[in-house]
Amino acid sequence: MAIAAISLGTLLTVIDGAIATVALPTIARDLGVDSSSAVLVVTVYQLTLVMLLLPLSALGDLIGLKRLYQAGQAVFTLATILCFFANSLPFLLVVRVLQSIGAAAALSVMSALIRHIYPPEQLGRGLGVNSVVVSIAGAMAPTAGGLILGIAPWPWVFAVGAPFALLSLWLGRSALPDVPARPGRYNLAGAMLNMATFGLLIAGLEAMVHGSSPVVSGAIVVIGIGFTIGLVLHERREAAPILPVDLLARPVLALSTAGAFLAFVASMTLLLSLPFRLQHGFGLTPGEVGAVIAPWPLTTMIVAPTAGALSDRYPAGLLGGIGMGIATAGLLLLAFLPADPSYFDVAWRMALTGAGFGLYLSPNARLIVGSAPRERAASAGGLISTTRLTGQTVGATLVAALLAMNFGSSAVPAAIAAVLTVAAAGCSLARLRPSIRNPRRGEAHAAEAGARAEFHGA
Repeated sequence: MAIAAISLGTLLTVIDGAIATVALPTIARDLGVDSSSAVLVVTVYQLTLVMLLLPLSALGDLIGLKRLYQAGQAVFTLATILCFFANSLPFLLVVRVLQSIGAAAALSVMSALIRHIYPPEQLGRGLGVNSVVVSIAGAMAPTAGGLILGIAPWPWVFAVGAPFALLSLWLGRSALPDVPARPGRYNLAGAMLNMATFGLLIAGLEAMVHGSSPVVSGAIVVIGIGFTIGLVLHERREAAPILPVDLLARPVLALSTAGAFLAFVASMTLLLSLPFRLQHGFGLTPGEVGAVIAPWPLTTMIVAPTAGALSDRYPAGLLGGIGMGIATAGLLLLAFLPADPSYFDVAWRMALTGAGFGLYLSPNARLIVGSAPRERAASAGGLISTTRLTGQTVGATLVAALLAMNFGSSAVPAAIAAVLTVAAAGCSLARLRPSIRNPRRGEAHAAEAGARAEFHGA
């Protein structure tokens, strides 16, 4: 029941983040705004998520993981109801911010709860199951959005996640582990610096790509870099930092986070640019594009749980290196498609690439969560979600820049993605070095034994 509660929460947050894209033209028409303004419905949601994940993960440590997770689901459900009263874009944006706050509260502690649900020797399997749920939600969101718009007004697109939230609340009330809150003070200054850092950096990059004044956009980025330096200096003095600099100081966690960021940038770069290339360069219809992209999430759905289970027995560095090697081969094959590709020509390349990413991401997440001290599990989980969303946002910004330079419909995005996966493979294989993999072998074994005893005692 606890696994079902977490899976439903994952399902609703992923669907809600992806499904709105399909409804943007309808929202723009019904609310009387232009298309670029309607895009804010997605941008505001993603930006709020990135800004709040780490501050809320720290809050979860103080008030209890289960309490914050359940509160997030409740806020999300309430905001969904408010969507039906949105008759203007500003009101809808406020509602989307509320939805994002609820989703961020749930996502920020999700990995930490998974660590407490599964025995330590099955943590990789648990994170693999979660990866499958993410893949299913990502694959079904566009189709579900189109079906809903065909029979109902656009507010119902946002309401599709409400039943999942209610069921997750009901199951989680009794099934989720009641992890004791950690006493201490909340690092408010670190939270504010964290939100300013991510908000300014991403807003500056977005403004730069979408044609705003280069001087203003550059100034926003420079100010964001200044806040980044201030954030790191501040967090180094904190016992429980919002930005987990104490975890990132560990080489194995730093390499895992850097590799995950590169992998998410690469996957988003390909997945956002490929529809333009297939339609503009090869003349495929939108339906055909969806059909040839589908093998990616479908393959990931099969490979991710297997990779997660393997990571409980084999080094994540080795599995991740192999996965990124496979992904690199798939991306290069996609970059050099035949002049007139058939469905099979694209589909098997997408399946190969999806298999590579599936083999990398689950073991990588298992290593990040499993290597962090148990009392810092929420921060490690928040770091995973923040890395994923930041990487996807940077990937989307990169694609927008390539489209503006008329390279978006060519082989260039796939080639850039291949370079990024090579770098991610290097980060993964570097973790196999004994000095990085087991810097404190005895301490790590003692911590794992303590975690097993705590789990089985509970």
